[in-house]
Amino acid sequence: MNGLDARMRAAHDAGDGPALIALYHEAALTAASDVARGFYLTHAFVHALEAGDARAVDLRAELHAMGRI
Repeated sequence: MNGLDARMRAAHDAGDGPALIALYHEAALTAASDVARGFYLTHAFVHALEAGDARAVDLRAELHAMGRI
């Protein structure tokens, strides 16, 4: 996940909210455990909420399906 980590850091440094949503969701899809998946989905969801991004609806649904919301 080194490449993904580097892209996440770059997006954080640039304040690129839309990229952070996509990158955290990507990390969730490749996470090795449900705990990690929930962590990354939560971050994607929070960034989507902050940005008023429509992806928040789907991210919330994913978290709900996991029993996280």
